[in-house]
Amino acid sequence: MRSEIGPDGQKSRSFIEDARRAQIVAAAVEVIAEVGFAQASLARIAKRAGISKGLISYHFAGKDELMVEVVERTYGAIVERVVADMQGVESARQLLRTQVMSVAGYMRGHRSELKALGEIFGNLRDADGGLHYGIKSNEEIYRALEQIYRFGQSTGEFREFDVRVMAVTHSASVDAMFGYWAANPDHDLEAHARHLADLLERACVT
Repeated sequence: MRSEIGPDGQKSRSFIEDARRAQIVAAAVEVIAEVGFAQASLARIAKRAGISKGLISYHFAGKDELMVEVVERTYGAIVERVVADMQGVESARQLLRTQVMSVAGYMRGHRSELKALGEIFGNLRDADGGLHYGIKSNEEIYRALEQIYRFGQSTGEFREFDVRVMAVTHSASVDAMFGYWAANPDHDLEAHARHLADLLERACVT
């Protein structure tokens, strides 16, 4: 496989390399969703992907790096979906509702990714034994949500309130929605998302 050196001096991946990594990530998601984090060995993931364990080791330094890639690719896909759905939306109220409904819409068709994320968040640890994805890993999400709330305040659509408190509450509510849906597959996720959007919107107006 041939990789080029990018303008930042770092080795960039070829199309084939990126496609292989995506294949491995997809297999990892399926395995983690089925057997859990602890039982998702590289050997088991390689078998699901139809490749050798050594090929996984060529692309990833180890299981931890692969788990991080699973999270980054999944979140990247979610962000891409949300940003696309927000295009052309002008009011803060609609941006708020679109964010909630868009994330729910994406996850409704990606239950395995949701289960895999839950397993990784609850089990992947740093060298010091602490969870790799603790509360601090949500900072980027909080900041993005704060932008919506600040925008609403600037246009007069939303009342004055602490945007960080709203962002944390918003994010935690979405996480709880997905946690409940994961535990109760027959739960109406779309209806839950609509009600949640209603609650968040009403909390922002006088």
